[in-house]
Amino acid sequence: MRQFEQMDVYTPNTANGITNARDKLRANQILSRHNIALPATTFVRNRADLRPAIESVGGAPVVIKLLEGTQGIGVILAPTVKVAEAIIETLHSTKQNVLIQKFIAESRGRDIRALVVGDRVVAAMRRVASGDEFRSNVHRGGSVERVELTPEYEQAAVRSAQIMGLKVAGVDMLEGNEGPLVMEVNSSPGLQGIETATNLDVAGAIIDYIGNQVAFPEIDVRQRLTVSTGYGVAELLVHGDADLIGKTLGESGLWERDITVLTLHRGTTVIPNPRKGVVLEAEDRLLCFGKLEEMRSMIPERRRRRQKVRRLPKEPIPVSDVAS
Repeated sequence: MRQFEQMDVYTPNTANGITNARDKLRANQILSRHNIALPATTFVRNRADLRPAIESVGGAPVVIKLLEGTQGIGVILAPTVKVAEAIIETLHSTKQNVLIQKFIAESRGRDIRALVVGDRVVAAMRRVASGDEFRSNVHRGGSVERVELTPEYEQAAVRSAQIMGLKVAGVDMLEGNEGPLVMEVNSSPGLQGIETATNLDVAGAIIDYIGNQVAFPEIDVRQRLTVSTGYGVAELLVHGDADLIGKTLGESGLWERDITVLTLHRGTTVIPNPRKGVVLEAEDRLLCFGKLEEMRSMIPERRRRRQKVRRLPKEPIPVSDVAS
């Protein structure tokens, strides 16, 4: 909950967002589900799966991470497969679960921290590791410098924070050859390093944001609009082979089915309250309010796996065989 009515205290980060951000495996699952670019990552619990897991992320060297850890603690670079196996087996013996992650060589010893407040990046810095250290955390002696982010990096940071349910977050990204790779989303980022690097009043920006929210609070539209049995908010995806492609919203038949389109998402563009003349394209995402059963009926059915059934013999099974 973002606001506890009895205490009248506004909290910018949701409880679920904080919990999910602290669990690296869960955070990776949530972000990857929303097509956020991440370093290839795998999770193993059995010794027999170690080598296939390492190969699946591109082979050694690999980064080994504890599921929970901050300030670079519990992050280890394994240069070879044998070293990785030894480290993971040792951690498993102490009941520690770990992630195995692809080592992004082009970003060795440096990353970017973007401080997201609300729906924008208010400050960003590049962290550079000291000496042979591959972890760039300030607490491990890394240096910092102000950096101007490209729109691609800003969008990756803001989207990641929003997906995790965080209005204040530090989003750590690696500089991959093909663009930003989100490494972690922190729900309680430290401010000293980024304020020193950027000479910006980040704490003041957070206070201003919270003040504006208290004066003009956002609402959870899904919760508020689920007021009648059978009605709610859902997102419909226009699949590549859908009959809706090329039709206008007015021709789609949504209104006749008691479905109202609140916003249309097309790539990075958001069209609020779209008009009936807007022509639908493949991969459009429609945030709709209406009858849930009607919206559910518009989703293509998945092909169900048929269970393997043993063929019955042509002749009846003798009673004696059944008894045995």
